[in-house]
Amino acid sequence: MTSVKEFSVERPATPDELGEGTFRFTDDYSVFDWGTMPDTIPGKGRSLCTMGAYNFELCDTNHVPTHYRGVRPTCGDNGGDVTDLGDLTASPEEMAISLTQVPDLPFADGAYDYDAYHEAAGENYLIPLEIVFRNSVPPGSSLRRRADPGEYGVEFDGDGDGDDGWPDGTVALPQPAIDFSTKFEAQDRYLTEREAKAIAGKADLDRLRELALAVNHLLTRQAERAGFTHEDGKIECYYYRGTIAVADVCGTFDENRFSYDGQELSKEVLRQYYKREHPGWVESVEEAKVTARERDRADWRSLCERDPPALPDRVIETVADLYTAGANAYLGVDLFDAPGIDAAVTAVRNL
Repeated sequence: MTSVKEFSVERPATPDELGEGTFRFTDDYSVFDWGTMPDTIPGKGRSLCTMGAYNFELCDTNHVPTHYRGVRPTCGDNGGDVTDLGDLTASPEEMAISLTQVPDLPFADGAYDYDAYHEAAGENYLIPLEIVFRNSVPPGSSLRRRADPGEYGVEFDGDGDGDDGWPDGTVALPQPAIDFSTKFEAQDRYLTEREAKAIAGKADLDRLRELALAVNHLLTRQAERAGFTHEDGKIECYYYRGTIAVADVCGTFDENRFSYDGQELSKEVLRQYYKREHPGWVESVEEAKVTARERDRADWRSLCERDPPALPDRVIETVADLYTAGANAYLGVDLFDAPGIDAAVTAVRNL
């Protein structure tokens, strides 16, 4: 189970064969890697399932391999047959997927044992990487701390820059940038080329880049049709007998960052709300992560001195409308009972 998706196995994967299973998209949300937060966002799960299915079918028609098998209108054994998104008359709640193996990743003496992971994985495994793509670099991005603008083709004369050496505001990149980060570690970390290659095992990094760029291109084009700006996102992939395919889900408001008329259309809205209204909890989370690293501990949440505060009803309602109105606009249909995207964005700006 993930923090916002419930995972079920219908036929387990083996060392020699892919399995079959499902994702049920819940109305839970997670920020700052906390896991399940105190509240739920009505309609969020169905909107993410719908967007994810749409994007996987977009990948399929453009010859990008994925683990997607279809959707069901409801969950469980009586949820209906697996079908294409277009065959449904209502938004789906469950996505059918192919399964790969996910071995344990041992942690001992302050380090993760990827050799043990790959020894158990063989020729059929979830690649323990996230492949991150960026079309722009906003203020506060970790990329500003890790690299100079010139490394990404950004020409900058130094006037009006911030302390990190990058221009103020969101910086559009001349070409999409690709980074690799860890998937299963308690705290995500960005990797060097050598580190990423070792963690990927038998999977080829250049092929992972190709898939990330292809998915990014498709999502960016679809976003532009909806009047959105696609800022960044990520994919996860599996390796099966020499083939690499996109796994998990891609192109949703949880996985990617979109904006509309300068306003974020992603769970970044919730991150920024907590930073603004509950900075003490956010600081406590960051301090716990630092302490865990210093102590070579994988679990940082037990070190956090505060629990996340609940959201007011008006914030829940506004964010719920953002997810459903955003999905309607992205797909170009009125599948959800939601205000128009302009009204939803205005309400978010007034939070």
